[in-house]
Amino acid sequence: MRPILIKPIPSLRGGITLPGDKSIAHRAVILSAISRGKTVIRNFPLNQDCLTTISAFRKLGVRIDRFPGNAFIVRGRGLHGLSKPRGYIFSGDSGTTLRLLAGVMAGQDFKTTLKAGRSLSHRPMLRVTAPLRMMGAKISAKRKIKNSKPQEYPPLTIQGGRLEAIDYKIPLASAQVKSAILLASLYAKGSSRIRESLKTRDHTERMLSAFGSSIKIRKNTIIIKGGRELVTPGSVYIPGDISSASFFIALAAMLPRAKIRIKNIGLNPSRTGVLTVLERMGAKIKVRKSSNTRFSKTEPMGDLLVEGGRLKGTIIKKKEVPGLIDELPVLMVVACNSSGKSVFEGVGELRVKETDRIKSISLNLKKMGADIRVIRAGGSENIVIKGVNKLTGSQVSSFQDHRTAMSMVVAGLKAKGPTRIDDISCIKKSFPDFLTLLKTLS
Repeated sequence: MRPILIKPIPSLRGGITLPGDKSIAHRAVILSAISRGKTVIRNFPLNQDCLTTISAFRKLGVRIDRFPGNAFIVRGRGLHGLSKPRGYIFSGDSGTTLRLLAGVMAGQDFKTTLKAGRSLSHRPMLRVTAPLRMMGAKISAKRKIKNSKPQEYPPLTIQGGRLEAIDYKIPLASAQVKSAILLASLYAKGSSRIRESLKTRDHTERMLSAFGSSIKIRKNTIIIKGGRELVTPGSVYIPGDISSASFFIALAAMLPRAKIRIKNIGLNPSRTGVLTVLERMGAKIKVRKSSNTRFSKTEPMGDLLVEGGRLKGTIIKKKEVPGLIDELPVLMVVACNSSGKSVFEGVGELRVKETDRIKSISLNLKKMGADIRVIRAGGSENIVIKGVNKLTGSQVSSFQDHRTAMSMVVAGLKAKGPTRIDDISCIKKSFPDFLTLLKTLS
């Protein structure tokens, strides 16, 4: 339990470099572990989730050594070189670890049990287990009826083996589901086709290509051929995490006279939706892309310059949501501090994150005086926010969710009067240096 008192600040100034992107780091470890050769991963983020992925593959017999400067060396064992672990593998509360690992385990010829922490144990897994079963994996899970429909939850016990290629249209936009199927397809006989109705972040596809997989992308369809060994590119540099950067970008955009630079940030087009939305709201953001591919051969990166100013409301369409799913909580804070009305369409997926983020953010912002409504229409959930002159500091809760906690820190720094957050220990899940870096700017 770590409560904190947040007092408003007048501005932000200075420059920061952020830890590596959490999503990319998970995938770098996984593909390095199942490829042939030694991979050096630089600028690795030392958060709980990513370290959990490292721990999982060490338990599967992969040697992973840490070196100074947040670098790790992974000695890959090839597609079929993993060892049966002693006991179960613990995924903590990292949904990326559990779901992507399920895809890899589906291709192994031994049985594995994947257990989860308290929060992740309540997150739905049928979206992953169903297509993996269609490919031939035998999976048992905790089954419950929720909203009159069957659902599955961790722990997952997976007996992998002979997988067959799949032609599968993902029913909901999820990069984790897509990635789990892509990883399982590496072990399958034949070529798999994975179809997305809405494009999601493409870090897995980019990294698979860098590791020499046979992968093709045609609009919203990914074609990947199984049975081909991966080969290390030698080194992978993880650019700064734009989801972590969004808290600083949002705060600077709301504060008059603010002026900050964020260096070496990831600028993958599937992740820069937050910049598009904030610019639409009137934020002053300059992007300086890096031409130096020595660091990151697969992911574009560069610097961001952000200045404060007056913001206005906007409409976030349902098709934009997959590229904004992690940034929506802090964008809701920005909407409260903008003139006019903002509408967030089709955001129901926020209900099944580390906590119900529609509930956590709405309750907290209402305590601070926000005009916010959740509207259910035609099977979709929309959030409508009318900007107020200024939020007022209050007693709020993190709900033990890292993005809720950081969003409320941002809200408190912009509000009138102090804000007390009940517990921010959950921030270490994704961004343990958040407050330290914030102090260097404020």
